[in-house]
Amino acid sequence: MKKRHQQKLVVLSVFLLLAFNLPILLLFDNQSSLFGLPIIYVYLFGIWAISIILSFIIVKRYYE
Repeated sequence: MKKRHQQKLVVLSVFLLLAFNLPILLLFDNQSSLFGLPIIYVYLFGIWAISIILSFIIVKRYYE
């Protein structure tokens, strides 16, 4: 794997570490909802889905 792709995955990991940190999660822990779902669930699964998509794009470019 190229050094550039490894660096992108490390940056993504640091972003996820910060995004799933407790003080950031508590910002979204309130009584409001979006499309009938609590905001914290939308945030958690949204960040999770975005991380999967970004890591797929990074790894796919490596194999091309």
